[in-house]
Amino acid sequence: MKKTVFLSLSALALLCACGPKMPEVTLGTETVKRADISTSVTATGTIEPVTKVEVGTQVSGIIDRLYVDYNSEVKKGQLIAELDRTNLQARLASAQAQLESARSDYEYQKLNLSRMETLHQKKFISDDEFETARLQFVKSEATYKAQQLSVNEAKTNLGYAYIYSPIDGVILSREVEEGQTVAAAMTTPTLFTIAQDLTDMRVIADVDEADIGGVKHGQRVVFSVDAYPNDEFVGEVTQVRQSATTTSNVVTYQVVIAAPNPDLKLMPGLTANVSIYTLELKDVTAVSNKALRYTPNELLLGKNTQVVDCQSRNKLWVKEGETLRAVPVKLGASNGVLTQITEGIGEGTEVVNETIMQGPAAAEGAPQMGNNPFMPGPPGAKKK
Repeated sequence: MKKTVFLSLSALALLCACGPKMPEVTLGTETVKRADISTSVTATGTIEPVTKVEVGTQVSGIIDRLYVDYNSEVKKGQLIAELDRTNLQARLASAQAQLESARSDYEYQKLNLSRMETLHQKKFISDDEFETARLQFVKSEATYKAQQLSVNEAKTNLGYAYIYSPIDGVILSREVEEGQTVAAAMTTPTLFTIAQDLTDMRVIADVDEADIGGVKHGQRVVFSVDAYPNDEFVGEVTQVRQSATTTSNVVTYQVVIAAPNPDLKLMPGLTANVSIYTLELKDVTAVSNKALRYTPNELLLGKNTQVVDCQSRNKLWVKEGETLRAVPVKLGASNGVLTQITEGIGEGTEVVNETIMQGPAAAEGAPQMGNNPFMPGPPGAKKK
């Protein structure tokens, strides 16, 4: 408190000592006008196709023929590769031979059971002999059905030697060569990667945890890629994923952005520099934050200017003749530079945003402008 009093007395002494060199005080103003207010979040991401399918094989074997290469356009159901079928055909033949053997045994046991049933009814054989014949028939029937399934499985595996495209699209990658052996014992080996539609891409962006709260579905996105530094691409947020990723103690969340690509400039794998517009207000009544922070100082304004304040926390100051009056306002969104005015003052109103001091006294150390008359003057100023 003592320091404040000392500063006030010093300022008064400075102003009084100036005598005829009293600084001229003017008020800086601005006009409340219509403006666009926006805020954005920046991030980096990777360009990806919306639908990407990895094509593999469910059976092991040697790649016999490849019918497509990188960038080949394919249709759904198109033959794109073929495995050597020698072993698969041998397995099918073996399964069919075992099926024939099982069928013969099944038919024999069926006829034998019929005969044994007749003899059993005439009391020519015991119950035990009849039950034994019936058991042999049941076993042969089960074996016959199992062999039928084995044959079906062998036929299916033989069909897997022909690899077809599951979708319409473009071959992004080819992982095998003709003559290469692929093993499907533990996992399905990938042969091709197919993108369904390169005119419909997406960006997977990593957004920092401090910014993710403002990112919502449907927000507009502008991004660029290093391959085309002079081009600007527009997208839209389609998904905010809930799963977090932590890398070097930095927590990020994945945001999926739709990125139309009609001219095919966007290629899978490109790095995108993304700006997500978390707030966009078009043509709203706005004023600068500088005007909202302004507070008049009666000591600098002098006795000729009457200051009429109000109790509102948010206010703007309007000059009406020799009166400086505070007008209460209600605020909307802000981007840190401009703030929306929703109520209290109209478009076109002149509001005060600074106090400007001019003249010799001001040049010798009095504050040039601002709200606080007790701020020190610029370095090197002469002291009275």
